[in-house]
Amino acid sequence: MTGKHKFLVKILAVALGAILILSSLVSCTTEAEKKTITFGDGGWDSSQVHARIAAFILEHGYGYETEFVPGETIVLLQALVGGDIDVNMEIWVENQQEAYDEALAAGEVIDLGGNFLDNWQGWLVPTYMITDGDLPEGFSVSDMPDYWQLFEDPEDPTKGRFVNSVPGWESTGINTQKLEAYGLTDSYTDFVAGSDAALSGSMVAAYEKHDPWIGFYWEPTWVLGTLDMTEVVEPPYDEEIWNTTRGCAYPANKVNVAVNADFYDSVDSEIIDFLTKYETTTEMNNQFLAYMQDSGGTTEDAAVWFLQNYESIWTQWVPSDIANKVKAALP
Repeated sequence: MTGKHKFLVKILAVALGAILILSSLVSCTTEAEKKTITFGDGGWDSSQVHARIAAFILEHGYGYETEFVPGETIVLLQALVGGDIDVNMEIWVENQQEAYDEALAAGEVIDLGGNFLDNWQGWLVPTYMITDGDLPEGFSVSDMPDYWQLFEDPEDPTKGRFVNSVPGWESTGINTQKLEAYGLTDSYTDFVAGSDAALSGSMVAAYEKHDPWIGFYWEPTWVLGTLDMTEVVEPPYDEEIWNTTRGCAYPANKVNVAVNADFYDSVDSEIIDFLTKYETTTEMNNQFLAYMQDSGGTTEDAAVWFLQNYESIWTQWVPSDIANKVKAALP
């Protein structure tokens, strides 16, 4: 080999090495740009399952790391605004309407549309209290003062006990306002449950003993998918009344997916597309929550169960190559 040829070989070797280094740097940069995606983890099961369904798809389909930040309604909205979380899969919009509208108007949060819209929340009694004749058909908030003794509060036997929701939930304050609007504070205590488990547990314990119970709950939940409960009749929803005293039925609620605005601008558009297409129904939620309850499984187990049993649904949210990766990762 001549000196000239040797010189050319050296140049080619150097060039090839530079290309390999640049290729490596590009690869590293691409991976570095795939930041960990952080989900808000509400204090109720359906919120946690939805976060884990989305996380499983993002991890196994798109190659992202994920993590979960626990919190309740308003705290998680503040975290979403501040960028401490990237995604909230289950925002009950009307329960935090004013603060949510402000976040949208300020461009701090981007709403991606409904997760499940056929939901319900309100006040309930066990149906057997009506069929047994303890309460009248069409039992309403206006009847409650006449029947408080059925629901006697063991800590204050001069009043009935209304079982409210959990500290930090927007519904808890709304229910307190409702009790006042309906003139029920003289006949019922406002008993705030310590957790979702305590709230549902009080209902289940009463139901199993065929005891009286009155309080707040919502659907979708495994509880209302299992127990026969009847809605306490309230005046129909009226926007003006709702915005002043809350003295009417809960409005139909939007339960939406939302993301932090900076996350929206910086993450790959295919991730936003997936989260925008994410949509379920109350019945699907009831089913995976009932599975979780019956099996004693975790929220991770329920997420995997959903992906195994609703393949025809979630595969519509992602391209086929991503769906194949997710399916391959399922047990």
